[in-house]
Amino acid sequence: MSKSITSTWLRGLGKLAQIQMRALRQAAKRGERAVEEITTSALKSHLSDAKQSTSKKSSTGSAKSGTGKSSNPRKADPLGLSPSFGKIGKTVKAKRAGSGRGKAPSGPAAQGTRTAGARARSNPVQPVDPRDSRVRPSRYAWLKGDWTRSFHSAPPAPGDLIHHLAYGLYVPPARGKGKRALVVMLHGCKQTSEEFAQGTRMNAIADEYGFVVLYPEQSRIAQAHRCWHWYDASDRAGGHEARSIVSLVDSVVERYDVDPERVYVAGMSAGAGMAALLAIRYPQRFAAVALHSGPVFGDAHSAMSALATMRRGTRDDPLNLVAGLAEFADHPGMPAIIVHGDRDDVVSPRNAEQLAMQFVRLNRLVDSSGRRLHGNARDSAPGGVVRHDWMLDDVPIVRDCRIGGLKHAWSGGDGAIPFHVADGPDSSRLIYDFFRLHRRRADIDQLPPEPVLIA
Repeated sequence: MSKSITSTWLRGLGKLAQIQMRALRQAAKRGERAVEEITTSALKSHLSDAKQSTSKKSSTGSAKSGTGKSSNPRKADPLGLSPSFGKIGKTVKAKRAGSGRGKAPSGPAAQGTRTAGARARSNPVQPVDPRDSRVRPSRYAWLKGDWTRSFHSAPPAPGDLIHHLAYGLYVPPARGKGKRALVVMLHGCKQTSEEFAQGTRMNAIADEYGFVVLYPEQSRIAQAHRCWHWYDASDRAGGHEARSIVSLVDSVVERYDVDPERVYVAGMSAGAGMAALLAIRYPQRFAAVALHSGPVFGDAHSAMSALATMRRGTRDDPLNLVAGLAEFADHPGMPAIIVHGDRDDVVSPRNAEQLAMQFVRLNRLVDSSGRRLHGNARDSAPGGVVRHDWMLDDVPIVRDCRIGGLKHAWSGGDGAIPFHVADGPDSSRLIYDFFRLHRRRADIDQLPPEPVLIA
């Protein structure tokens, strides 16, 4: 009797297992068909978007799978780098076939097949519209000049065998005869040369005036967030980076027939810190410097102290900090423009005040106590910028510009790029208008450098 009951119970369990297995196989087949239907619907949506159709067709497959119409917003792709829908389709097919060989997919397709249709809907292929940005340093660039990306073989750091510095270069059409000016642009953390070019729109100013624009780019190998080591002037860190940038600048001056008396350097945030280091260490290479949202110089000497400096400025006397530098005694001076937002919550605006005083001292306009030795001061507020100028012979040598309401961003730039805002005064124009007032004469080794307005 017990054996009969046991066998009956086992047969029942076997039948139940078979029923469950059939149910699982049917569910798997339904799921695969749903993924195919979702993907097909998404690809149809891509084709419809590419043709810029105003009508929206409902997908029969989507209705069957219960997904409905997609309502995800269309995100802008300012650099025109969205993956093609053909690549997405091939990736889904390869994943379904279970193939793990070949080149790993890039972009959204690299995230797997679990939500392939949803990814296709949320990352549509956008038609390229050159009107959405005033400067796009890619194959879709619509500016008048030439944008190139390359590498420069710079002097290696001690112990290294080779060092390549990446950079972007914009060369506008020539305007008349004669040599052209060069503006060196140093990006901030988490930026690339392309993003900095697009965000600042400096290339558009270059088209107007005919100067060349150089964008050195920090390597992720040197710093994971592409930050310049502005706080560490040693030969293995910031000092090495500054020397590499100068080597690149010398090469561009020679290759592109640049006027060596009109080479300028500008930087944003960490790039401003590096620009200040270049202005201090290599004054004969540059005619003027621009520091946008930058930290005070000489206070930080490590990554941790750099964060403290950015947050509060220096607790020491900024005049003594710059006067205590080894380069101070023989420094010929450096015209400087400082641009900062009064609501910057990354680099405190106090840094801008201290930076301005440091360059006033570096140009010997005041003594160690801050007492004025030469020139005069002038305050103004043109176009929403609160400006304080230290003048010499009616030419601004140091200009401190404070932009109301601006946080840690490049004012008047391309708002599609992080750390840039479209609102507010055009920082690029403010900076080049100041640069035009100055040139570095090779025969001048005493202050002040001769100011000359360049058309």
